[in-house]
Amino acid sequence: MADQIAVTAQLTEYIRDVSLRDDEILRELRAETADLPGGTAMQVLAEEGQFLGLLAGLVNARSILEIGTFTGYSTLCLARALPADGRLVTCDITDRWPAIGAPYWERAGVSPRIDLRVGDAGTTLRELLAEEGPGGFDLVFIDADKSNYPRYYELSLTLVRRGGLIVVDNTLFFGRVADPAAQDADTEGVRELNARLRSDERVEISMLTVADGITLARRLA
Repeated sequence: MADQIAVTAQLTEYIRDVSLRDDEILRELRAETADLPGGTAMQVLAEEGQFLGLLAGLVNARSILEIGTFTGYSTLCLARALPADGRLVTCDITDRWPAIGAPYWERAGVSPRIDLRVGDAGTTLRELLAEEGPGGFDLVFIDADKSNYPRYYELSLTLVRRGGLIVVDNTLFFGRVADPAAQDADTEGVRELNARLRSDERVEISMLTVADGITLARRLA
């Protein structure tokens, strides 16, 4: 049986050459983000953003929740995948970084679909649950502080509809999840969620070795 292929820089370039459908707005937002401290590490890859848009289309998403906005690259990719009357609620602890992405959302014509909520994500999720009740979202993308991943997942599972999709980013976390010496709160948070997902009969799952690890969890009941 074939093993996982090693993705070299040369192979990554080939993948992007043959599959990435890019444009000026996306490229410019990536470039501006890359100039920020930690920007390259925190931003989703271009091909991951495209994948998120594909997933949104596959579940016929009309309502999306994003936990962790940063500069809004994934926000842009997801908002573009929505119909004109769709909505994307994205939340971040500060408006500093989303403010960078906002002009790009405007240029792309998707600003009316985006509802930015600023504050603690756990509080925001509980507010959304109180406002709308359970099952109000078709897709949830989790890409925020890793130590709180288990908490965000449980709240997301209530907020997403039956048959809806939760997408969790960074579930391999730079390979630290497999390193016993890594005991920091972020790594432990990702490990805890990975272990919980493995045995959670409320969802069907698939962990993909894409980018820094992406786990898909479809709510069954």
